[in-house]
Amino acid sequence: MTAQTDTPGSVTAVYKVTGMSCGHCEGSVSAEISGLPGVSSVTAVAVSGEVTVVSTAPLDEEAVRAAVDEAGFELAGRV
Repeated sequence: MTAQTDTPGSVTAVYKVTGMSCGHCEGSVSAEISGLPGVSSVTAVAVSGEVTVVSTAPLDEEAVRAAVDEAGFELAGRV
């Protein structure tokens, strides 16, 4: 469960989110996580429940959990 570094200054983390079932769910989760400081991109995939986040530094998992909760879903943890 380590973050991958894509390019200098960016960190990629993959999270498992439960409850997403459609494009609207993906959009809600993406919008909430995108609001976290340092996040440059978010890709949510309902079918797998995976959310890939690229940020300028590692994110606090509790902040990600709060954002996912605000969207109405549950963060199961990092992949």
